[in-house]
Amino acid sequence: MPESGLSISQDGRTFTLEMQNVPVVDQPRWPALDAIATRARMNFKMVWKSTGEPVTYEDAVKQFRFAGTRATCQLEAEVEVPSIGFSWKSDPLSTSKCDFAIMGEEGNGRYYGTDGSPA
Repeated sequence: MPESGLSISQDGRTFTLEMQNVPVVDQPRWPALDAIATRARMNFKMVWKSTGEPVTYEDAVKQFRFAGTRATCQLEAEVEVPSIGFSWKSDPLSTSKCDFAIMGEEGNGRYYGTDGSPA
């Protein structure tokens, strides 16, 4: 991801990820056994906004911890598969709504201490 793809607001409560002409693979006949991968391109913009409500998910046995805040998230996207003449575009960002989003920091594996603190 280019550095310019992610922007963070001055107060650190809003993250915007915007990418253009991202190469992706489309398999329009998947899961058919004869599905062929086709080159495609994707443009998208995704915006997370913190609600400020703290949230922590933790499992010391699995050495996993996530601490952050609940958030709202909106997405708009478009995809083009030139080889088959297909294109698709979502509704605008302003009409997008998610049911669940969180923003924060994750610690896992050897970077997570057995006493619950980052190693």
